[in-house]
Amino acid sequence: MTVQLLHLADLHFGGLADVRKIEALEKMIPDLRPDVTVIAGDLSQRARHGELQRARAFANLAAETAPVHVIPGNHDVQWWTRPLIPFGKDALYRKYVHYFGADLAPTLTVRGAVIVGALTSHGVAWGSLTLRLRDLAVKGHLPKREVARVKQVFAAAAPEQARILVLHHNVLRGEISRRMGLARWRQAQRRIVESGAEVVLCGHDHQEVAEQLQGRVVVSAAGTLSTRTRGGRPSSFNFVTIEPSAVQVTIFRWETERGKFRASDTVAFARTSRQAPAPQVQVAG
Repeated sequence: MTVQLLHLADLHFGGLADVRKIEALEKMIPDLRPDVTVIAGDLSQRARHGELQRARAFANLAAETAPVHVIPGNHDVQWWTRPLIPFGKDALYRKYVHYFGADLAPTLTVRGAVIVGALTSHGVAWGSLTLRLRDLAVKGHLPKREVARVKQVFAAAAPEQARILVLHHNVLRGEISRRMGLARWRQAQRRIVESGAEVVLCGHDHQEVAEQLQGRVVVSAAGTLSTRTRGGRPSSFNFVTIEPSAVQVTIFRWETERGKFRASDTVAFARTSRQAPAPQVQVAG
């Protein structure tokens, strides 16, 4: 049983969205024929109505081909409305909920996979505070209660189903930025491994990644479709194929001259016992 996922993140509809790239992707989705499209947060730039309306239009178009799984990113949270106030957090997500529903960390079950969201975008929260002012409302955190819920869903899934965790913040250190997306990242990584996830889909760092966490969990981090690419690299998205014996992550990168995305390289990981590291193979595109 094979499951194919179109993995996107950081579209940043608004002033930073690259409309040419987004429209090119919209035309590609029917040809890619994913089983699910996953949008791992930061649909908007400032959680404005117009930005989220355009994001919903994009999600609706993608849904004509396959189900869409979406979670909010830190840019989709109106953190400035109630910073560090422990009650009334609904206000932070009011606009996002209006367009994408009240479930901020949805679960989607398709043939061959269960896809579970985990909320890591909490605005200005105690769990994500650091000593660096630039991290204000940017860092994410993965609460224990979120992991407990994810673990419960994965435990109840059929053995043959791939277990896929979706969150916004990057769980591995950015190659260029050298930054972790999650505060208390060691604890978060341990919780992810213990959750039973086989594959993690995330974003936030604006750089494409296909690696492993502790040699056990495949991590696919999608690049951005906005103008804020990391280190001048081209915009990108990932296409994840989960087979009974392997997980393959194919990175599609933007080619300016041709005005389209092209599959460039694929990283393959063996699906083996969770007790042993799985080898990876780099395949040139």
